[in-house]
Amino acid sequence: MQTAGRKKLAPGDFVLILLTLGLVIFGVIMVFSASYYWSIDKTGSPYHFLIRDVFWAVSGFCLMIFATIFDYHRYKKYAPWLLGISIFLLALVLTPLGREVNGATRWIGVGPITLMPGEIAKPSVILFTAWWLSLEPGRILSVTKGIMPLLGLALLDGGLIMLQPNMSTAMTVIAIIVAMMFIAGLRYKYLAAAAVLGGVGIFGLIFSDPDGYRLKRFTSFMDPFADALGDGYQVVQSLLALGSGGILGLGLGKSVQKNLYLPEPQNDFILAIIGEELGFVGMLLLMLAYMLLIWRGIKVAMDAPDRFGMLLASGITAMIAIQVMLNVAVVTSSMPATGVTLPFISYGGNALWIFMFSMGVLLNISRHRRRTDITEQEMRPR
Repeated sequence: MQTAGRKKLAPGDFVLILLTLGLVIFGVIMVFSASYYWSIDKTGSPYHFLIRDVFWAVSGFCLMIFATIFDYHRYKKYAPWLLGISIFLLALVLTPLGREVNGATRWIGVGPITLMPGEIAKPSVILFTAWWLSLEPGRILSVTKGIMPLLGLALLDGGLIMLQPNMSTAMTVIAIIVAMMFIAGLRYKYLAAAAVLGGVGIFGLIFSDPDGYRLKRFTSFMDPFADALGDGYQVVQSLLALGSGGILGLGLGKSVQKNLYLPEPQNDFILAIIGEELGFVGMLLLMLAYMLLIWRGIKVAMDAPDRFGMLLASGITAMIAIQVMLNVAVVTSSMPATGVTLPFISYGGNALWIFMFSMGVLLNISRHRRRTDITEQEMRPR
């Protein structure tokens, strides 16, 4: 018997569940394939990255189940606190607790435990932005109450992440906030102004780098073969992998570029190995899976019972869409090379946990589908 006063929830979006699990399982397979020789070279065992990735996938599934059950409305009271913790962790990276890897300090390390605050910043800004814009339906129409506080948050988070330095994550966090503001009803003139300022800011960061590292990255993507053994090396190896794959690919496990040619192929450039082994057809099917996932996320946002749920689902969907587009652009040399993980696929525990937890939140919102007595007018800013 249904308990009095308790709302009966609908089943979660089944297609969303299948897509998430399918992408994660596919990711584990491809991490094993891509990392096989790199793992032997670095650890002596071909299973080092596979074992870790399976652990993160299983524990991430547990996080997803928890988030599916946990009522998303309860995040409202935690949103400011979670944002504060996220900003504190970003600042902590700049202390002696920060761990430097490959010239960048992006991790906090305490013994064997490592956290990447840049990844934690993504869901924290999604939660806070959704909460902030849902306090008053017309808040996004106010420069002082809606726009300036969120732009300040974007500059604060983006600035702290840039100090690591991690330009790709900073761009992703800022893009998520701007996308959520647009979905909430940001006027086009402010969106255009933000795009211009963002473009100026990106070029300013590129040309102001005292070491010239970002400028070399920027110029090398336009003609990576001009310095194929230097700044263009990783992109060149990625393009060779994609070109070698052809239409149907060389076959699963038969990549040549993963044989210590493409550095750390299980990470941000895993899509190149997918293209080499599974070909254009395999990449096309993967992109179709992402498109279907994004469409289901949009549908969950449209069917959300309240403004907070709509914005929360939109932010999660925007995060996935932005990272897929950036990763594909980097791997195909359509933009300067920068570290952007391919959602659910690239090796990395922090990112996988964040994505699977976010999918759980999206599933929970889908269980609270909009009641027929809530109109579209109530979802719009006044």
